[in-house]
Amino acid sequence: MNSATVRTLLVRGMLAGVVAGLFALVTASFLGEPHVDAAIAFEEAHAHSHEGGEEVVSRGMQATAGLATAVLVYGVAIGGIASLVFSYALGRTGRFGPRATAMLLSGAAFVCVYLVPFLKYPANPPSVGDPESLDKRTALYFLMVLLSVLLAIAATILGRRLAPRLGNWYATVTAVLGFAAAVGIAYAFLPSVSELPEHFPALLLWRFRVSTLAVQLVLWTAFGLTFAHLAERALRPRTAQDGEVGEHAKDTEQNEAEQGAAGSSAAPAAN
Repeated sequence: MNSATVRTLLVRGMLAGVVAGLFALVTASFLGEPHVDAAIAFEEAHAHSHEGGEEVVSRGMQATAGLATAVLVYGVAIGGIASLVFSYALGRTGRFGPRATAMLLSGAAFVCVYLVPFLKYPANPPSVGDPESLDKRTALYFLMVLLSVLLAIAATILGRRLAPRLGNWYATVTAVLGFAAAVGIAYAFLPSVSELPEHFPALLLWRFRVSTLAVQLVLWTAFGLTFAHLAERALRPRTAQDGEVGEHAKDTEQNEAEQGAAGSSAAPAAN
């Protein structure tokens, strides 16, 4: 794949990221923000004995412009990275076309980049967690993301090497089981983090976590569908034109054959 094609895919991946970010923004606004407001209300109700600092950015600004900026920038970033991975993976992961490869990549990214780390270190609303342990929790989360991605790459390599001996189906099953086992070992060895405040509503925590999962699911699904369409058009832009040219050539040949036949029949008549 030449650099011009990669550049085209990069631009289209970023555009798909913007579209996915818009869908995620709508989902976060309707599903996530009400639970964030409820968690903040709980924190304020139980922090009356402490002096509160001055609010640098208003809650209204956070829930509108701040949320939109964060989600759209995130969408553009993951779109650009995913398009580069797509450029490398196309043709190397089996006999999949651009659309199928884009959807497989989006599904794998959702599982490896978000779902696997989420199951170990799920998202918490603003009032959950000790501020002093924020750096530790952030480092553990990104370590889990890194491990998940590396294990997924290792599982892909394992599956490709086993395919000639076991066949595609059994090689894929073996690679997936190996990935799940390795992730389970990582879960067991990495420390758990549980810093729930006393009397924090369990239902609110559950709904908040489900809403964050829904936002990511919508984001990666929208990106996969959008980028699949854009990548297909970028890599096969002349399919329709080639078909039209072929039809035109066929019509031309047919007309020439008819004219030749007419000329041949006219010659004896003239004699």
